[in-house]
Amino acid sequence: QVQLVESGGGLVQAGGSLRLSCAASGSIVSINNMGWFRQPPGKQREFVAGILSGRSTNYADSVKGRFTISRDNAKNTVYLQMNSLKPEDTAVYYCNANGWGTSRAFSSWGQGTQVTVSS
Repeated sequence: QVQLVESGGGLVQAGGSLRLSCAASGSIVSINNMGWFRQPPGKQREFVAGILSGRSTNYADSVKGRFTISRDNAKNTVYLQMNSLKPEDTAVYYCNANGWGTSRAFSSWGQGTQVTVSS
């Protein structure tokens, strides 16, 4: 079983920055892709950014140029640097990881961390 724990959310003014972290732990053999999703109030969960083990990245159009995803494979941790935040970035942010455990493949989600951007 693989667990993901997020940290770094909070309240920030528009134009500010936050850095989210998500650490994976448990019976991990390898992690293929890691990513961030978000769920704004009253809306469905949406993709934000993703990164493969080879560090190839992709982003939602709404965050390109403002957010940067990175990972530390040695620590099984993924980060999301969020700059120039806007009120519409307000959401619960979830990390996701997919890979192989000691006995089977896994796809795990974190518990979510709240990001609130005030205008």
